[in-house]
Amino acid sequence: MSRVLLNGCVIGMLVAFSACGGSSSAPSPISMPSPNPSPSASVATVTIMATGVSPKTVQIAVGGHVTFTNQDMRSHTIDSDPHPVHTDCPAINQVGLLMPGQSRDTANLTVARSCGYHDHTAPFDTTMQGTIVIQ
Repeated sequence: MSRVLLNGCVIGMLVAFSACGGSSSAPSPISMPSPNPSPSASVATVTIMATGVSPKTVQIAVGGHVTFTNQDMRSHTIDSDPHPVHTDCPAINQVGLLMPGQSRDTANLTVARSCGYHDHTAPFDTTMQGTIVIQ
């Protein structure tokens, strides 16, 4: 009697599986919505070289900061525009003097806006000027 019951279960399962559509294609995967990427990174890097700063413009998220790395053979002093008062974005002034090989971060930039910066020791050298866009 248990053999009859077992055969009945097997037949029932076969009938159930064959009634599930009959399509031989695999089910399509469920697509998950991708998360919205942040408008920009919270950290950016500007490299100082003998030929100037690169990139000239960086974008960061509100609350982020920028790392300045001096790969030139001479020192540079990074400050906020305008020269000589450096008042537009005081958080940039935290970078200050960078000796060859040094890196330093701005303070966190907490207001959405664009901030210009320059090398205080060469304030009119456009190759040593750039912009930080805070979004």
